[in-house]
Amino acid sequence: MATTFRGWSAVVFDFYEQLEADNTRAFWTEHRATYDQEVRAPFDALAEAVADEFGPLKVFRPNRDVRFSKDKSPYKTRCYGVGEGEGGESYYCEISARGLVAGSGYWMMAKDQLIRYREAVDDPTTGDELAAIVEAIRDAGLRVEDQGLKTAPRGYPRDHPRVELLRAKSLAAMRTYEPARWMGTKAAATRIVDAWRAATPMNRWLAAHVGPSTEPPESRW
Repeated sequence: MATTFRGWSAVVFDFYEQLEADNTRAFWTEHRATYDQEVRAPFDALAEAVADEFGPLKVFRPNRDVRFSKDKSPYKTRCYGVGEGEGGESYYCEISARGLVAGSGYWMMAKDQLIRYREAVDDPTTGDELAAIVEAIRDAGLRVEDQGLKTAPRGYPRDHPRVELLRAKSLAAMRTYEPARWMGTKAAATRIVDAWRAATPMNRWLAAHVGPSTEPPESRW
């Protein structure tokens, strides 16, 4: 049975603030119902609401993988979901004590993707097209995350006219909102979807000139 998305109440932000201060199994066990009802249930309802347009949204489990981490805190202090479009773009949504994050694009491109991406950025026609798209996204109030190198990649001049784009290892349009009352309403889904749609021109460019990685998963990075 479909569940109507009604957003995340202010209880969520209090829950994650407390979890940051007391990241223990005892706290989690005592407040598990809060997570299930106030955090996870709205995420599942959001996944249903956006599935027709954006495809399945995978919501990640709350437990941290601490096997190779110095930080042995057992629980994530945020909840997030990720979907993938037909062109290889990702759709991201996150809720935490700091509010709501929504974004879309190519995150941490694999080696073969970076080769195609840099060739397209280097080309004056396709490169200028992407530069204009990124500028328009920023003008619309979104930030562009790029996880960039500190300098131009090997084989490209440091004074390249699009060196900022050449340095990028990711390209994602993101919007962050601090906790607000509207997050406890269906308007939250509208804001998330608006951020994803704002990335459409960039995602189309990426799909046309980069595309999904064809490397085996273990070889991509």
